[in-house]
Amino acid sequence: MRLISICPSNTELVYYLGLTEHLVSVDDFSDWPSSVTKLPKLGPDLNINMDKVEELKPDLVLASLSVPGMEKNVEELKKRNIPHVIFNPQSLDDIRNDLLTLGKLTNSDEKAMEVIKLYDDFVSFYKNISSTITNRKSIYWEWWPKPLFTPGKINWLTEISELAGGENIFSDQNVASYQPVWAEILKKEPDVFCLVWVGIEEKNMKPALIKKREQSSTLKCVQNEMIYPMEEALFCRPSPRLLHGLRKVASLLHPNLYPPYTDEDPLLR
Repeated sequence: MRLISICPSNTELVYYLGLTEHLVSVDDFSDWPSSVTKLPKLGPDLNINMDKVEELKPDLVLASLSVPGMEKNVEELKKRNIPHVIFNPQSLDDIRNDLLTLGKLTNSDEKAMEVIKLYDDFVSFYKNISSTITNRKSIYWEWWPKPLFTPGKINWLTEISELAGGENIFSDQNVASYQPVWAEILKKEPDVFCLVWVGIEEKNMKPALIKKREQSSTLKCVQNEMIYPMEEALFCRPSPRLLHGLRKVASLLHPNLYPPYTDEDPLLR
């Protein structure tokens, strides 16, 4: 099959199903696995060159509504009658189901089931540990600093927080993305501050910037130096790589209860 992915999370789904060799092009932001960086690029995910997509004559284009603004690309795919599938994952279960769906569409059902078994086992392992934790850590996830954006209840980071023995401080907001004001964060007093600024490298997410905010010194996470710049790719993309992120944040919150973080992929054996 000739596959095209127009967002990073879908490119990663393709990899887990062992189909990377079938990709003929990807969006500009797809960077994992590293081999896809050598493929022809179609532009940024919100401004895909549809003329080029059409010229490549794909058997299937993978789109995702988890990227705000992707609707424009979907409309164009429909208009041009280009074969495509649209994913819209908001939870770990959704990602699991997307793997199954892509497996069926690419005649990779057997591989999909293998990956799903490892996926389910990993999540169950962390769920079992999480169920024993009583001193749960409250977490503030910051997607963007100005204006502030954070995940609400309807997002995989709320699930990951729970599996890691924590709680998203904005899980009481029944939305996927919430725009808080700084005073709300001060009032909720998170134990841990996780920086996952979309599109920004960890080295540029400096804890010192948080410490300059008004009354930040009153926060426990500031006092205890628990401000963590995290890899966007492990927390903001709805693909199985989120399990890497789960392993990392769990080892930070409860190092004596969870396994240490390693670079080994839990789904590639």
